[in-house]
Amino acid sequence: MTSIDDMTVEITPQVLLKAYACGIFPMAESADDNALYWIEPEHRGILPLDKVHVPKSLARTIRRGGFEVKIDNDFEAVIEGCAASRTGRRSTWINARIRSLYRDLFALGHCHTVEVWQEGKLVGGLYGVHLGRAFFGESMFSNARDASKIALVYLIARLKYGGFALLDTQFVTGHLARFGAIEVSRQKFQRLLEGALGVSQGSAGAAAGGGGGDPGAGAAAAGGGGAAGAAASGVGSAASTAGSFSALSGGVSPGGVLQLVSQTSKTGCSTA
Repeated sequence: MTSIDDMTVEITPQVLLKAYACGIFPMAESADDNALYWIEPEHRGILPLDKVHVPKSLARTIRRGGFEVKIDNDFEAVIEGCAASRTGRRSTWINARIRSLYRDLFALGHCHTVEVWQEGKLVGGLYGVHLGRAFFGESMFSNARDASKIALVYLIARLKYGGFALLDTQFVTGHLARFGAIEVSRQKFQRLLEGALGVSQGSAGAAAGGGGGDPGAGAAAAGGGGAAGAAASGVGSAASTAGSFSALSGGVSPGGVLQLVSQTSKTGCSTA
């Protein structure tokens, strides 16, 4: 884990996108710590889009409705919800620099929110980064029963409809494992990422400093360009393989969302 402050490269939204193209993402120790660290887990969490499990009880909740799902409607409220303390968690890693960087990515169209609203109030949601045909989930929150789970299901439907190939969850929690999230090795994740970005095999890994190299050095290398940089900037081969986050109409019914998720997935098959 290498501190961004220890590196000469300036952290900008463009450098951040290139780091994602290398399989690296930033985190902070706490909301009060202004330092950021590059993270490149040895084992990476992903949720295979063709093997999603939607619990029966959650599928019933979604079909029943009583909520509204909005896309990219209120980024500030979503990141505030993700950063808020709650029972069992006093604080998070979302500090002021994280908020600023992802706010800039949102303005550039590379960061998206999925928001669950009830009775005019935001009760849950998530945000993440869109690059090529990959979506990197960053954080989620819930202030009402199943709200973050509903947001996740709606995200999956949107990704499948938009032609995405990879949903990165960074790590696997018990919550995500219920939906089918699994761990893969760093090397396998790099191959999946390269495929989702339209980058030739090995290019992104080389830009990241190799499989066993210093993650911070990888991000610095990413700042210099190369194949991963081209993927992040939307030029070259990656431009023709980009997923469309906005392809799915906001008016799709709850049943339609579940139908999308169920295509080559397991919807309502869980005993949970």
